[in-house]
Amino acid sequence: MTQLSSRVPGFLAVLALALPLSAQGVYHVSVAKDNVNLRAGPGTHHAAEWKLSQGYPLQVVRRQGSWIKVRDYEGDQGWIYRSLTHAVPHHVVKAERANLRAGPGTRHALITTLEQGEVLKTHRKAPRWVKVETSDGLKGWVARSLLWGW
Repeated sequence: MTQLSSRVPGFLAVLALALPLSAQGVYHVSVAKDNVNLRAGPGTHHAAEWKLSQGYPLQVVRRQGSWIKVRDYEGDQGWIYRSLTHAVPHHVVKAERANLRAGPGTRHALITTLEQGEVLKTHRKAPRWVKVETSDGLKGWVARSLLWGW
């Protein structure tokens, strides 16, 4: 029994790598620094489609060597070098506007209004609200339905 239990975590890791990402569940990464190229294919010889800012959340679609194919909140896809991403949770405002509030609910004071595409560092998640931090350091809560990310 001891030998089997010591092998199970390794077996599960190998199994996770063998399964398609869709079978493993949704997996996200965030961009690790500013001005990172999202490319048309897995390699620097592919055209840079656009540049991403630090923290921008992406859903992983596929892996190929050191490259990952990703999707953004609008459904656009591209390739990014894996070492240019990290596992720090972020969200992006997907609605035209979103209110940043002092607490998780509409009864809490309004701190500021956020714009579509604004990247927010994730601090805590509740069932319907997410505690986030803006690039200016403002912290507050946003309705989860107005955000995309992890």
